[in-house]
Amino acid sequence: MQKIKIITLAINFIEDHLTEKIDLDEVAQAVHYSKYHLHRMFNNTVGITIHHYVQRRQLTEAAKLLVFSNKSILDIALLAGYESQQAFTNIFKAMYKKSPHQFRESEEYYPLQLEFVFDEKFGLLDENKPATTREITFATEEDISSWMDLVRLVIDGFPYLNEKEHTKVLKQNIAERRALIMKEGDIAIGIMMICYTTGSIDFLGVHPLYRKQGIAREFLDKAISELLKNKNITITTFREGDKADIGHRRALKELGFAEAELLTEFGYPTQKMVLPKQLQESANDE
Repeated sequence: MQKIKIITLAINFIEDHLTEKIDLDEVAQAVHYSKYHLHRMFNNTVGITIHHYVQRRQLTEAAKLLVFSNKSILDIALLAGYESQQAFTNIFKAMYKKSPHQFRESEEYYPLQLEFVFDEKFGLLDENKPATTREITFATEEDISSWMDLVRLVIDGFPYLNEKEHTKVLKQNIAERRALIMKEGDIAIGIMMICYTTGSIDFLGVHPLYRKQGIAREFLDKAISELLKNKNITITTFREGDKADIGHRRALKELGFAEAELLTEFGYPTQKMVLPKQLQESANDE
């Protein structure tokens, strides 16, 4: 697909210039494309604007340096494209909920945004194929690689997600038939982990190219009608106003989830969302 090639060129340029100040104009000029069309295409494909992608990638690399290097916070701030340590500290704390110094002291690194990688397989994806041709099945050990490929693409929606720990939990969920997947060929385009006991959806991710095709709704409907029937279905997400949220909270509310209690998970402030009983009953009646 032509747009995948253009987005890939844009991402490659960004990744090569993460230690500089980068804006839409520079990226558009580098890939020889209209900035207005590039802005819309990038946002629709990756799920966030170029500005937010650059910001999150730079902060992710800065977080890595804070934990795994001895560079000063000022040097890291400059490498992240910021002109002052204070400006860097302000946005870092807003996104990571810890100051750079506190993050370094914690010695626990996690990414806000990994490099968005489109390998050759994504050119085979057919975004316009009717969703009815796809099926939600229980994931198997053979699906772990494609599952984790998708996790890396949607990691922006899951604060404090650790790949090693997630893989360990995934294997346990697969064994207990609590991990579900939707694939196109050998590519995962939707994944969900649930807990039968609590009725919680512990993970729900949809490939950015497919977020407008109702796949999250299909997973939720399966949970309502089959897997978590008669349970209080819950899920956690970002709190209201969290600058790290690029739309995941809004997407859950569009699915019908309502706000419940505030939580703190792995030291990160989140909020539980609950699916009202009347919505579950109406879905079961359809």
